[in-house]
Order: sequence, then C-alpha cells, then structure tokens
Amino acid sequence: MKKALALTLAATMALGLAACSSSTPKTSEAGTSDGGDSATVANKDKPVVWFNRQPSNSTTGELDTAALNFNKDTYYVGFDANQGAELQGQMILDYIKANIDTIDKNGDGVIGYVLAIGDVGHNDSIARTRGVRSALGTAVKGADGNVDSEAVGTNTDGSSTHVQDGKLEVNGKTYTVRELASQEMKNSAGATWDAGTAGNALTTWASSFGDQIDVVASNNDGMGMSMFNSWSKANEVPTFGYDANSDAVAAIAEGYGGTISQHADVQAYLTLRVIRNALDGVNMDTGIGTADEAGNQLSSDVYKYVEEERSYYALNVAVTADNYKDFLDSKVTWKPVSNQLSKETSPEKNVWLNIYNSSDNFLGSTYRPLLEKYDDLLNLKVEYIAGDGQVESNITNRLGNPDAYDAFAFNMVKTDNAVSYTNLLK
Repeated sequence: MKKALALTLAATMALGLAACSSSTPKTSEAGTSDGGDSATVANKDKPVVWFNRQPSNSTTGELDTAALNFNKDTYYVGFDANQGAELQGQMILDYIKANIDTIDKNGDGVIGYVLAIGDVGHNDSIARTRGVRSALGTAVKGADGNVDSEAVGTNTDGSSTHVQDGKLEVNGKTYTVRELASQEMKNSAGATWDAGTAGNALTTWASSFGDQIDVVASNNDGMGMSMFNSWSKANEVPTFGYDANSDAVAAIAEGYGGTISQHADVQAYLTLRVIRNALDGVNMDTGIGTADEAGNQLSSDVYKYVEEERSYYALNVAVTADNYKDFLDSKVTWKPVSNQLSKETSPEKNVWLNIYNSSDNFLGSTYRPLLEKYDDLLNLKVEYIAGDGQVESNITNRLGNPDAYDAFAFNMVKTDNAVSYTNLLK
C-alpha cells in the first residue's frame, strides 16, 4: 500500500468530541435506539457531513464556506470533479483516435457528438461538460476565463457561440469535431439528471440528424444508459458516461464506450468514517490516512484532503474495454477499509442521512448499498431518507426531531440550499 497522504489538518490536531452546549465533553457510552446521549449535545454542534453535492453557488461555483464551516465537525465528501472530468474527456478522445477509421460513419470528415447535461447548476455537471469540450477542442472560454458549460440546443451547422468546432489530426488527416446538440436533462416535474429525458432527447436528435452522430457523451451513466438502450446500441454508436454503475460497466461488453469510476466505495466509506471519528473524538485521520485499531486505512492514490475546503475527495479511474471486468460489481466495499470496528471503542450511534432523489441511479443503486455495508462495519445506525429530486422541503420536512440523532449527512437537491438544512440544527 502506498504511503498514506499526509493530511495537514489531521496531522496537526486531534479533533475532540463533538462539542456540547456546556463545557462537559460528550460521553462515549453507546447510544440507545432513541438517540442515546445525543440530547446532551446541542444540535448545532453535532457532526455534519455534506456529500455528493458540495455546498456552492450554482451560478459561479464558489464554495459556500459558511456551510463547510458550520461547526468544527463539518466536512464535505465527494470526488475530484476536475480530475474526473479530464479523464472522461481524454477517454473519449483516445477512443476516437483509436477507432478513427470506422467512427466517422457517414464519411463527412466531421466527428459529431451529442452531450447529455445533468444539471446546468451542479458543479460536477459543469466540470464534466467542460472536460469533454476541452478534450475534444470544442471549448469556448467566457469573459471570466472559464470554459462555457451552457447547453447549445441544436448545433448541426456549427454556429453556436457556446462551443466551437474542434480540429483533430490523426494519421495525417484532419477532422472537424462538432458538438451537434446538448441539453440539460430535466423532466417536466423539474428533476434533473433525468434518464428518461435523455433517452427521449437522443431519439429526437437521431430522427433529425442521426447519420451525423458518431459519439454520445453523458454527464452520468444513468442518462448514458438510457441513451445507449434507446438508440446508440442498436446503431453501434459509442456512448460514454460517468459513475461506473454496474449496468453501464457490464454494457461495455455490448458496445458502451466507457465510464469513469469515482470510487464510490471510497466515498461512501469517507462519508461515514468522518462522522465516526468525530463521534469517537479521535484524530480525524484515523482509519483514513492513518490505520485504526482494526487496520482500516486508505492509500494516497485513492483520495485526497483539501484543508481550506474542509473536503475529502476520492480520485477517479477510467473504465474501458481494457479493465471493465475489474469494476463489474459496484457494491463491493473497498478492501483496505472493510474491517469491523469494535463496539467498545466505537459504540453504536444514530445518524440521519438523506439522498436528494430516490430515482437517482448512482446514489440509489451504487452509493446507498455501499453506505449500508459500511454503517454496519462502523457501528452506525443510519436512517436513510430519499427525496423527490425537486424541492428541499420534501427532505427537510422529514427531519422533525434532530435531537434523536448523533450526527447528520446531507445530500442537497440544489447546491445553493445548505442553509435549509443547517437552519434545522440551530
């Protein structure tokens, strides 16, 4: 195992027990089914983990530092969005180059692709759109210096101001690369990252200019698989997604071009491990960069910690025809951190955790099953709440008794809305 990443914050201070409303430290006795000693700690001082959706301005991407510093035991757990976005773009570019003799199906010298955008206001979606455009040479930078991530609608003539035609030279021949169409996949009820909408969009595009579509790109596998099954599989057009969901990985054997594993197994572990460490009053690096008593430890090649953002990020891996068999089961815990903790040193505690949308393919079929395995290993009794993907109140209205819980893990509908959750704890 590689030498663990030195975490600056964790290496310089051992985090104390979650602060009480008085100066009395939180007791370490096991919590009971009704919350145990959770009532002895003010809700505002209980551990909070934001996961999957980083508190931030959905327009500018600026981090919500107030939410990330809600209390001393507040952190974010996600993945390195920019690194993953670059990987996805490079994966698509490498595929095009490797298959240049067959990929331009109509022989017009234009490599045309369509792009499914998950949520125009989501940092991860923005990063993935930018990653694809940057790799394929279709990116246009705005006045702020950032790559434009807006949807182009239909752009078969190459006239959109949000993208430009790219140029790709392979084997002495120059090809044009064009984003033929892209849109935010939002359904009529307002839910984003919608798989059904993506499948319908591709069917519509294909009926209008299908012979020009050489590549299908998607911000996630849920939308990607819907597009693959609705049109691109039958027409042998490579489709690329993100998340390494089990069905998408298996589909690589049937022509799905590839996907990106955001190491959900590491993310799910970190989501609950940060809570466990805060509740136990141990150094936050315990079981992360430093081995715990059970031998759990992550190596520096699978995660990083950014102190000024109070954020843990899992690192991404490209999944292609070359290695997909290693990723067929997305629900397996990461072996180096799969050891059971002792209930004597880490007694059972109660955690309230929500997922923004019950229909989200990645969170529902990959992330939650992993959480449910890790909660047992970490002796956490987690209550899972799933929202409708449309409004925060569908989730927040169900946290009626925060006194009953020792810690909280929040997954917002919109990244701007952290205060909707923290207000419940004040």
